[in-house]
Amino acid sequence: MFFPVFNLNYLVYMLPALILSAIAQFYVNASYSRWSQVPNRSGLNGAQAAQRLADRMGLYGMQLKGTPGKLTDHYDPSKNVLSLSQDIAQTASVASLAITAHELGHAQQDQEDYLPMRLRTAIVPVVNIGTTVGWILLLLGLLLQFSDLAWLGIIAFSAGAIFSIATLPVELNASRRARQLLKTNGLVTTEEEEKGVSQVLNAAALTYVAAIATSVLQLMYFASLIGGGRRRQ
Repeated sequence: MFFPVFNLNYLVYMLPALILSAIAQFYVNASYSRWSQVPNRSGLNGAQAAQRLADRMGLYGMQLKGTPGKLTDHYDPSKNVLSLSQDIAQTASVASLAITAHELGHAQQDQEDYLPMRLRTAIVPVVNIGTTVGWILLLLGLLLQFSDLAWLGIIAFSAGAIFSIATLPVELNASRRARQLLKTNGLVTTEEEEKGVSQVLNAAALTYVAAIATSVLQLMYFASLIGGGRRRQ
């Protein structure tokens, strides 16, 4: 008998993650919307802040470039490239400082060979293969009622959950570095700016918590399918 992978039970399992994800997205949008409208006292936009901080951090080989989209800012350790979205790069707001400094926190991690970041980067190929192969093995195992094959699929698919869990400490550390960079370099000087930076960074952190919840609950649901299949045999 074939057990459907997505049904009403899937929504029941995933409801907490869906709620948390919705809250996280609302918090991100609200925090960014508010603090992107508040000018920072340094008068520096994201691109200018990135260049100043990078010089003071000794990140002379890092390349700064633009990237399309909203809140698509990221640091690529494989290329030593910091990409800033147009709004962040060109706006002198508190939110721009927070996001730019966070990505520079990743660049600093890269510069220092920060172990959690290295581990996360190292498992990316495993995650890409595991999530693809995992779906195939899981579906075949359920279709053929071959539970061992389905469990192999879950094990492979769990690479995504491991990646989400490994991502959280890296992101939290980058946010801690961001606060320190902004304060020690005089780019954040008031309590209001510190509050804004913290709200923006905390909102971003919640999205990673939501990603972990989604990955773990998804694995629990898939495991329940296999268990349910055995009870029906």
